[in-house]
Amino acid sequence: MVSYQTIGVIGAGAWGTALAQTLSSSGRDVTIWSFEPDCADAINKRHVNDCYLDGVPLDPRLKATSEPADLAGSDAILSVAPAQHTRATLQSFAPHIASGTPVLLCSKGIEISSRAFMAGVLRDVLPDAVPAVLSGPSFAADVARGLPTAVTLACEDARVGEQLVEACAAPTFRPYLTDDVIGAEIGGAVKNVLAIVCGIVLGKGLGRSAHAAIMARGFAEMTRLGKALGARPETLTGLCGLGDLVLTCSSEMSRNMSCGLALGRGESLNHILENRLAVTEGVATAPALKTLALDNDVEMPISFALADILSGDLSVDDAMIRLMSREHRSETE
Repeated sequence: MVSYQTIGVIGAGAWGTALAQTLSSSGRDVTIWSFEPDCADAINKRHVNDCYLDGVPLDPRLKATSEPADLAGSDAILSVAPAQHTRATLQSFAPHIASGTPVLLCSKGIEISSRAFMAGVLRDVLPDAVPAVLSGPSFAADVARGLPTAVTLACEDARVGEQLVEACAAPTFRPYLTDDVIGAEIGGAVKNVLAIVCGIVLGKGLGRSAHAAIMARGFAEMTRLGKALGARPETLTGLCGLGDLVLTCSSEMSRNMSCGLALGRGESLNHILENRLAVTEGVATAPALKTLALDNDVEMPISFALADILSGDLSVDDAMIRLMSREHRSETE
């Protein structure tokens, strides 16, 4: 028997809708909250989300709302609001989430103002909730269409984690359980930053060799930060670290990589973001990651270069020179 049968999903973007679709199709009683009433209306009446996940028919049993109170009484909550809006969104739901409710955090990023990962934000806003994290190589369109996907589900409470895995699992959606919450969050946040850099490399025409080097040396940066913050190495070599890095840095379906491609081709950041409905999480994460790494004395030259490119303090050409002219050292340093 699945303990978490009634599930609320906060956020009806592509990823939130894909997760809600998977859970509903597997027989869970799912209600998804949308900031846009028109989007909720389309899900309820036409069983589509043509705002964020066009072309994917949704389970008719999936319910949508724009009222936070409609998620009250949920056995578990999936929080899928963009990382920089997670705090404010959770605050609006706080009166309706009972103490002890598991909250599965599905957004990947670092809050700019506090330099906190999403579990830290949740602890500030809902200290009595049970935090968990979902991360791994997963495009929303693939998951919504029922294509095979494997992810990491991190929860320090083993019993809750096992029940969340059971509730989220589907024939084509396989969660693997870990108790390394910080490891799962680091992998999800850092890979978005590196994906923008990989996109810049290819958009600039710097070649596949440079692309592979950025992925490999970027992974080294991810593991250094993980070590400093207490993550386990095996977490970052798993689905939520290396697995997500490979996917996000290798496909134009990634919002972060496609942003980098456009930057590499000479488009301005403002122009790129103005023409997007969905959030590109790595853009906001990059400066927060730089500050977090500096605070913890972690060397992350690729991530730092991107933060400086996005702020306008460094050109792409100068970033390449800066990275290639660094002092020679052992690869393991």
